[in-house]
Amino acid sequence: MSTAAPASPRRRVPIWDNARAACILLVVLGHAIQRLTYDSDIALGLYFLIYAFHMPAFAIISGYFSKSDPPNRRQMTRVLTDIVLPYVIFEALWTATKFLVEGQANPNITQPSWTLWFLLALAIFRLVLPYLSLLRWPLAWTVVISLTVGYLPNVDSTLSLSRTLGLLPFFTLGWWLSHHKILERRNILHRRRVSVRVAAAAVFVVAGFCAWFFVDELEAMNLRQWLFYDENYASIGGTEWWAGGVRLLLMVVALVLSVAFVALIPRGQYRWTSIGTYTMYIYLLHSFVLYPFRESGVLRGLEPTWLFLPLVLVLSVVVTVALASPLVRRVFRPLVEPRPGWLFADPSLTRRDDRRSDPTGSRRPQGGPKPPKATDATPSA
Repeated sequence: MSTAAPASPRRRVPIWDNARAACILLVVLGHAIQRLTYDSDIALGLYFLIYAFHMPAFAIISGYFSKSDPPNRRQMTRVLTDIVLPYVIFEALWTATKFLVEGQANPNITQPSWTLWFLLALAIFRLVLPYLSLLRWPLAWTVVISLTVGYLPNVDSTLSLSRTLGLLPFFTLGWWLSHHKILERRNILHRRRVSVRVAAAAVFVVAGFCAWFFVDELEAMNLRQWLFYDENYASIGGTEWWAGGVRLLLMVVALVLSVAFVALIPRGQYRWTSIGTYTMYIYLLHSFVLYPFRESGVLRGLEPTWLFLPLVLVLSVVVTVALASPLVRRVFRPLVEPRPGWLFADPSLTRRDDRRSDPTGSRRPQGGPKPPKATDATPSA
């Protein structure tokens, strides 16, 4: 009589944490250089390049690690504790900050402050995914939804609905790739040919050159508003019937750049890989760090660009690394990862365990200061 060998645990593919770390750095950098774009065409071109794909890429990654099955009680609880409660907490903090600094505030939980829109988007993504998965062509339907809402002036930034529906195809694409195991079957996550890396780098070189060379034309067409997926077409100059085609083109560009981005991401485990497991700390806290720089005007009129743009890049890297540090996580954990057992009928649903997942899908242990070198890669809600 023989016994079967225990199944070996699935090991985490480091590329996903590396991709999250790179994405969150782009988020910080995009916000850091925003004031520079008023005085520098190079900074504005870089801004266009970053915003063309970084949030769609984040949505794809989040979708890849999301389940379409009806959520169980613990998963439903985590949507509340990992997404909804941090949104409420940080919305209150932003209201207090604006009141103290600017002397005025307009408390309105239905209008997300600055970066908080993505938390609401994640919550809505998780809510609609089980229904989308029932459809025969979920990707096609979400593209139709994204293009259609741009024609509807009543779909706006209230509860982040316009951005959420605009980016829904990317989240659905991530889920679809995971659900059908497209990347695993083609061994894309482990194998990376030199020719693919060269082609991906060429894509970014061409995109970056176009963003810089045509910067005046892109600014004239109000491209930054188009890239936010936040306004209806007519309000940003798209009054023609074919305005939805502009969004469709931008979605194609975002997809191409996202693919090239993933192709360039290192596949190995590095010291900075762990940053990708704590993206929510960086996402929620970096705006408070950058707020004084943005509002004081210190980032306006900085010349020469070749000196100050790299300095802002270095600042962005420092902020990203610092906000993922154990000390910052320990101090701000009650705000970023609240676990109010008193709020729930079954407090045990809020207990911390080693299976906790970041809202973007990154599994990591809750207690230790460092994530494991190899962890479960199973998609989680």
